[in-house]
Amino acid sequence: MIDDSASDQPTMIEFKRVNKRYGDFDALVDINAQVRKGEVVVVCGPSGSGKSTLIRTVNRLEEIQSGELLFDGQNVHAKMTSKTLNRLRSRIGFVFQSFNLFPHLSALDNIMLSPLRLRGLPVAEAHDKAMLLLDRVGLASKAHSFPAQLSGGQQQRVAIARALAMEPPAMLFDEPTSALDPEMVGEVLAVMRSLASDGMTMMCVTHEMAFAREVADRVWFMDAGRILSMAEPKSFFSNPEHPRAQRFLADLRDR
Repeated sequence: MIDDSASDQPTMIEFKRVNKRYGDFDALVDINAQVRKGEVVVVCGPSGSGKSTLIRTVNRLEEIQSGELLFDGQNVHAKMTSKTLNRLRSRIGFVFQSFNLFPHLSALDNIMLSPLRLRGLPVAEAHDKAMLLLDRVGLASKAHSFPAQLSGGQQQRVAIARALAMEPPAMLFDEPTSALDPEMVGEVLAVMRSLASDGMTMMCVTHEMAFAREVADRVWFMDAGRILSMAEPKSFFSNPEHPRAQRFLADLRDR
């Protein structure tokens, strides 16, 4: 059963019959869903279910073939200039699985880059903002370190700080811990928990089910390009209604 019940909060992200294909392969099939302002949605499902494709359509890293996708009322996949698209993307923080930091820039400079180039902030203001963000993710002492000098967990925390530097109203996380050693996962999830507690709108593709259980407002379960269920974590984990979700959770417990 899909539960997309009403809320007093306005809609931040809305999928309306979104379809995405790669050749003859249906990657997303008739996606209808909403993420409301301040909501944390965790998207889970087996490998190849369409989770990463779904989240990458939100900032148009993936194009859709049909349907409509709105971000804060703006049609993401409408015809627009590259300048307009870049302005839209600057409002959608995106954290990748593989960090994607510029290796030739320090942690501080990685974070300062977009505010300087896209927002035209004065250097001193961009510097102070970046230092505050590094402090927020527990890395103020690593401001002048380069990515190669940082652990995977530290690099991912810098990547989160970099996304936050543009003051986005929403954050997207595409399996942000899957490339990390187990001991580094916790430090990244702690930053994500902090963002959630501050009311950040978040969509998170993740296999970290403990995080989903603790932090998510709703869990979307996907398989074969479809959202098969939307439920609050307690309901999803204790009594999943869709048989495919039941098998997915049973497989996780058996590992």
